[in-house]
Amino acid sequence: MDTTRLSTKGQIILPKNIRSSRAWGPGTRFTVEDTGDGILLRPAGRFPETKLEEVAGCLRSKRRAKTAEQMRTAIEREVIRRHGRGRY
Repeated sequence: MDTTRLSTKGQIILPKNIRSSRAWGPGTRFTVEDTGDGILLRPAGRFPETKLEEVAGCLRSKRRAKTAEQMRTAIEREVIRRHGRGRY
């Protein structure tokens, strides 16, 4: 188990092996939660939580919209293709 200490400015340095394994670079934002037993540190979400109604239709296209059945068929085909390549 790695240890670290709190600086006079209230900063904690995360051990390099943890930062590297999680790909946390400079500027990574975190949420901090007091759990009662200790502190829980989690990387903050990259995007704010949104609802489908807020983003549906925000990307415009001149193409005709696909039906749900066409999308299901395309997804199924891609899963089969990737499975055949040993990816799943």
